[in-house]
Amino acid sequence: MSPANALRAAVHDALKADAPLIAALGGPRIYDVPPSAPEFPYVTLGEAQLIDWSTATEAGQEHRLTLFAWSRQGGHGEAHAIAHQLQQALHDAPLELAGHRLVNLRFSNAEIRREAGGRTYRALVRFRAVTEAD
Repeated sequence: MSPANALRAAVHDALKADAPLIAALGGPRIYDVPPSAPEFPYVTLGEAQLIDWSTATEAGQEHRLTLFAWSRQGGHGEAHAIAHQLQQALHDAPLELAGHRLVNLRFSNAEIRREAGGRTYRALVRFRAVTEAD
């Protein structure tokens, strides 16, 4: 399994196991690909950027991950709360990756915005991770 796929799988598993996040979502609504008509609120795994982080002796990758929290609860409050729970669940989390070693996983930044139409709010929560070959 590639380090990117191993990291995404570990992030997905960690989020599904995080009781405060599941409570904030009202259930385990964490998707790589959401259903056609998802129940709000929910979280999706978004885009990833991979950068070579190898040294002269070790192969490694830097990963920049984006998670999306989707809300239709009035105002920004729910989107902010879910973004906070994502940070709590993943920042410095000691995730186990299949075939790779996680060096670190750190919260980078978040943006909360109202989508066109004004009914849906989206939180973009970004993380930076470094992995090495096992």
